[in-house]
Amino acid sequence: MYIFLSHFSFLEIWYITSTVPKMLVDIMTDNNTISYNGCLTQVYFFYALGFTELFFLSVMAYDRYLAICHPLRYNTLTTPNLCQQMALWSWICGFLSSLLLVIPSSKLLFCGPRIINHFFCDSIPLLNISCNQTLPTDVIYYAFAWIIILYSLLLTSMSYVQIMRAVYCLPSQLGRSKAFSTCVSHLTVVLTFYGTIIFMYIRSSTKVDKVVSIFYAVVIPLINPLVYTLRNRDFHAALKKNLSISIIFCN
Repeated sequence: MYIFLSHFSFLEIWYITSTVPKMLVDIMTDNNTISYNGCLTQVYFFYALGFTELFFLSVMAYDRYLAICHPLRYNTLTTPNLCQQMALWSWICGFLSSLLLVIPSSKLLFCGPRIINHFFCDSIPLLNISCNQTLPTDVIYYAFAWIIILYSLLLTSMSYVQIMRAVYCLPSQLGRSKAFSTCVSHLTVVLTFYGTIIFMYIRSSTKVDKVVSIFYAVVIPLINPLVYTLRNRDFHAALKKNLSISIIFCN
C-alpha cells in the first residue's frame, strides 16, 4: 500500500502544480493571460494527472480488495514488482488518455474575444469560446471523458462490492470494524473526488462550475494527505512527539 501511496502523493503534488502556480501569479500580478500553447499544455497535464488519479484510485481499491478478501495470500499476490508495474501502467494510461482530449482541443479556432470564463485552462471553457465548435467535437469530448470516469468508477465499485461481501460475512463486529477501517481513508477520497467530478460534468455549465473546479483541482488534493495520515499510527507517534517537544520549548 505504501508503494501506491508514494506514487499517489507524487501525483497530487504535480496535479496541483499544473494549475495553482499560474493561478497565483494571475492573482498577484493581475496579468490574466496565457499563451495558446501554454493553455493547451495546462489542459493536457491537468487531464493527464486527473485521469492518472482515477486509475490509481481503481488500483488502490483492488489492493484493498486483495488485503481484505485474500489476507493470507496478500503478500504473494501483491509483490513489490507487481505494485510498481500497476503504478506505472496507471501513469501511462492517464497520460495517453489525455492526448485523446487535447488533440480535438488543439484544432479549435477562436474568432471572437479569447476570454476564458474560468480560473485555468479547461476543455469546456475552450469549447464554449470556439467559433468552430461542432457537435462531433462535443460528443467526442464528453463521451471519452465519461468512458474514463465510469470505467474507473466501475472497477473501483467492483472491488468495494467484494469487500462489502467479505466484511459482512465476518462473524464478529470487531473483525468487521477492523477490516472496514483499512479502507476508510481510500473510500473517503473516492467519494469526494468522484462526487465532485460527476457533479461537474453531469450538469449544464453554470457559475457554480468554478467553485466545483477549485474543489477537485485544489481542495481535494490538499486534504488527501490529511485523510491518509490521520489514521496512520506512525504519523500519530511523530505528531505526539513533535507536540511534546513544542510544549517543552514553550515552557
